[in-house]
Amino acid sequence: MSDDTRKQTEIHAADQIRKHQRNLNTKELSAAILSHDRAALAQAITIVESTQSDHTQLAKEIVQACLPFAGKSLRIGITGVPGVGKSTFIDVFGSYLISLGKKIAVLAIDPSSPLSKGSILGDKTRMDQLAAEPNAFIRPSPSSETLGGVARKTRETIILCEAAGFDVILIETVGVGQSETAVHSMTDFFLLLMLAGAGDQLQGIKRGIMEMCDAMLITKADGENVKPANFAKAEYTSALHLFPAKENGWTPRVEVCSALEKRGLTEAWQMISDYEKWMTERGLISIKRHQQDVYWMHQTIREKLISDFYQSPENKKRISEIESDLIAGKITAFEAARLIVG
Repeated sequence: MSDDTRKQTEIHAADQIRKHQRNLNTKELSAAILSHDRAALAQAITIVESTQSDHTQLAKEIVQACLPFAGKSLRIGITGVPGVGKSTFIDVFGSYLISLGKKIAVLAIDPSSPLSKGSILGDKTRMDQLAAEPNAFIRPSPSSETLGGVARKTRETIILCEAAGFDVILIETVGVGQSETAVHSMTDFFLLLMLAGAGDQLQGIKRGIMEMCDAMLITKADGENVKPANFAKAEYTSALHLFPAKENGWTPRVEVCSALEKRGLTEAWQMISDYEKWMTERGLISIKRHQQDVYWMHQTIREKLISDFYQSPENKKRISEIESDLIAGKITAFEAARLIVG
């Protein structure tokens, strides 16, 4: 979604909001969300994602009203290298979970969207099977924002989806880089998808991401890829044992799957269910979420301080003056920064 398209979408949403002003009553809209009204949920998320100043307070009120009814879902983060088949896996896996009686919401974080221009919407259209399910809700994240902004709104969207009755939230990283850290910091379970037969397996993904994952799934294990996938499973299992033990005592597992043949889905869900049981029995899910809340509080404080600093007219003038001295070679970059922040 380009910047122009996003702005047009927001303008259209604002027009719809004005036409249906009664739906903007916080109490009514929140009540509709709690009654599992998908249209109300979509409208509330649009308000949360909006960059228009008059929607900010309304978004806060809606999220706050839904907060007491949130927190009951299992939040699963899903990441993987480009081409690993995240969207295809989510499409099939989400449909499998619905067959088990689950209600599924799929969200995405895409800090790379200013460059990729619309990768999320492309992913969404590939989830055609899941999109047709009445118990599924797929929502792309807003594009052309900072990672912090997208992540913050995704966290608020999670609250709304949970209040709307979705009991499994799948959060997909569409971009690459810091988005994995963001998703890990807002989910209960972090699943890393990997390909087999794509060169040196251990060089194909950052060590830090492997250390974060709670399980790995080797995708596209069908046809001639079955043997390489099983080999990769053994290789990754050994590699994961070389990393320091997790504080929660959980040992990450590795399985193989084929979204094409719909194999390995039961095993994948069993891994996740075992993890949830392990964490719940030890009271670690709530502890982890509390730690995440504190992390995002401090993250938001940093973003607010930085934003306010650069928006200050006095600071803008001071920065411009010191930049001139820096460019002229009169001071070093470090001295320039010291002069600005004092």
